[in-house]
Amino acid sequence: MSITVEAIVEELKRVQLPDGTNIVDADMVRAVTIEGDIVRFVLEVPGELGERMEPVRSGAEALVLRMAGVEKCSVMMTAHSAPKQAPNLKIGGHAKPQENKLPIPGVKRVIAIGSGKGGVGKSTVSSNLAVALAKLGIKVGLLDADIHGPSQPRMMGVSKRPASPDGKIIIPLQAHGVTMMSLGLMLKEDEAVIWRGPMLMGALQQMLNQVEWGELDVLLIDLPPGTGDVQLTLSQKTDVTGAIIVSTPQDVALLDARKAMNMFERLEVPMLGMIENMSSYHCPKCGHEAHIFGHGGARDDANKFGLPFLGEIPLELEIREAGDGGTPIAATDSPHGKAYILIAQKIIDSGVL
Repeated sequence: MSITVEAIVEELKRVQLPDGTNIVDADMVRAVTIEGDIVRFVLEVPGELGERMEPVRSGAEALVLRMAGVEKCSVMMTAHSAPKQAPNLKIGGHAKPQENKLPIPGVKRVIAIGSGKGGVGKSTVSSNLAVALAKLGIKVGLLDADIHGPSQPRMMGVSKRPASPDGKIIIPLQAHGVTMMSLGLMLKEDEAVIWRGPMLMGALQQMLNQVEWGELDVLLIDLPPGTGDVQLTLSQKTDVTGAIIVSTPQDVALLDARKAMNMFERLEVPMLGMIENMSSYHCPKCGHEAHIFGHGGARDDANKFGLPFLGEIPLELEIREAGDGGTPIAATDSPHGKAYILIAQKIIDSGVL
């Protein structure tokens, strides 16, 4: 019988620490890989323990070497200091083994909001759509899964660090009628997240399953641009109701939007429709309408691929200023917020919610 990662992890639970826990439950085991009969993994230990953990490392290596089918085992030990910004809650550990898609407790539906490329206003659309749905009576949550570039704290006007009463459960924040969570709330605003795929997947898994979302009709997930680890993990670990693609009408943006649609199709996530952002610009002085990025491209693609076209969002200075100021335009009485209300109503009328 061939060796598996799950079997190795289970065996490593036998490696005890001085406090009576084991290295797996203490979340020290990282990046387990198997290449034929060779096993490699990393043992990440607290910085203050340092070389004192060498007997634990060598013991773990010897234990795995005794497993059937293992000819060689290499265990690298790294030491880290506890992150200053998160003394009570560790975010970004490696993803836990999970065979099947898990429901999010209390959440009826999950809608992913994606784009093929960055800079098309996906996060602005996500925050405003969440607020618009809340104004229409929907119990809505917003998860900022753009882990490398979280912008929802600024756009939703929140900066308070989420509470964690036990170091495991995360209490989300409330803003403009929306329950929201973002990795950006756990870090300084200008602090970079320099993580590889496994850490990204672990962080996403935590924000999906360790956040106390409460009873929600829908959870909107603001995805990073592209077709990478976060999108793959979300689709494989969570039962996603469907996805919405945001694009400008520009040809280059639409090329990448089609790749995002193809990704969701291959991951068997239903497409709920397309939104065209920055669709038109009205000069505030003369009222002339210009199409800086083109016009109608997302509508044409939606028709071409048999998808609902959910609506157009104009390129307006007031929308940008509202987001930068922490109050999405949909939360105000501005006429520019009406476009988001219309899209939210169209989603409700479609029967998705």
